[in-house]
Amino acid sequence: MIAYIEDIARHDGQAVTLRGWLHNRRSSGKIHFLTLRDGTGFIQCVMTKQAVGDDAFMRADHLAQESAIVVDGTVRADQRAPGGYEVDVARLEIVSESLNYPITPKEHGVDFLMDRRHLWIRAPRQQAILRIRHEVIDAVRDFFNARGFILADTPIFTPAACEGTTTLFPVQYFDEETAYLTQSGQLYNEANAMALGRVYCFGPTFRAEKSKTRRHLTEFWMVEPEMAYADLEEVMNLAEALVVHVVERVLRTRRRELAVLERDIAKLERVKAPFPRLSYDAAAKLLKEKGLPFEWGGDFGAPDETAISEQFDRPVCVHRYPSAIKAFYMKPDPARPDVALCVDVLAPEGYGEIIGGGQRIDDYDLLLQRIKEHNLPQEAFEWYLDLRRYGSVPHGGFGMGIERVVTWICGIDHLREAIPYPRMLYRIYP
Repeated sequence: MIAYIEDIARHDGQAVTLRGWLHNRRSSGKIHFLTLRDGTGFIQCVMTKQAVGDDAFMRADHLAQESAIVVDGTVRADQRAPGGYEVDVARLEIVSESLNYPITPKEHGVDFLMDRRHLWIRAPRQQAILRIRHEVIDAVRDFFNARGFILADTPIFTPAACEGTTTLFPVQYFDEETAYLTQSGQLYNEANAMALGRVYCFGPTFRAEKSKTRRHLTEFWMVEPEMAYADLEEVMNLAEALVVHVVERVLRTRRRELAVLERDIAKLERVKAPFPRLSYDAAAKLLKEKGLPFEWGGDFGAPDETAISEQFDRPVCVHRYPSAIKAFYMKPDPARPDVALCVDVLAPEGYGEIIGGGQRIDDYDLLLQRIKEHNLPQEAFEWYLDLRRYGSVPHGGFGMGIERVVTWICGIDHLREAIPYPRMLYRIYP
């Protein structure tokens, strides 16, 4: 019976076949202890000369790390074993041998590991992170699908910017026309919302920011919901509910992976609604009181976000930033036009912004004025202006960066480990 390590508890006392790779090997006299991984987990396989014969035992004695193997054996419960089970080996098949595997148990530098990212993802820690990433994505989809949102994907090639032209990757399109890799699906998502009511898109986005901080990637994945007939309060409520749902899901289904990462789950268990809500004004005042050199009207940098979020044991919603520092489509507060009806959700423990969004301008004349003020080509946005010409309504939404959420939930230091193959300022290999 072919079995997977993650299901091994179901097969206690049964004969199984495990197919995978040799993660580690140690010997003690007439016994080999082979740690097998199969992509779903790791398990110790106990191999004796008496059970497998001299020839197979000798071959296993020289088997190198990451050799591909198939093991037949009987599952046995053992409280001393990692995961609580071992396999007593009856037969070993070597599918292919690995020679001089470069990532050994010794310490390696980050650049060495990143150059071998295609191999590094085989390590237990990296597997745990990527499994949690999968769970986060699955939880996001389930959240929106259960609430009647329609997945309506948006283009990756776009004719113009949605958040300023300085962070666009140009792409040679047909007939010498230049297209750009999308910074966000939001503008198209607004059109989708006017057709379908409540929608979300989920895909890769690209920012040509020459930043080397631990919070930046040039290619990352973002989920972006958009709702017709929604105001800022509804946007904040949805963002809060999404984050709570995702964290609860990971805590429920990925305890083993969190343990591998040695994550303090008590901190994640505090992520409950309601989240504290703080105006930009109050946040700026808080930074002043803490002695940080912050002036009203500026955007928050990483140290500012850390200083704000450390006041709370769960994410905090900071709302109504100055209109001047927000995107052209962000709606000014009618009661105070110098601030926008926007929100950023800051994760605790110094992980910074994980969600950014707000209410969009629904007035045609004001949107046209903002397009001109930002020196954007009006002809590229005629379709977007159509949304205000034909049945405009109050609407809003947000974007949540998957890698930032994964980094925070896993408690790791850098976004580069939260995606299988990170793209950064000086890295496009492998």
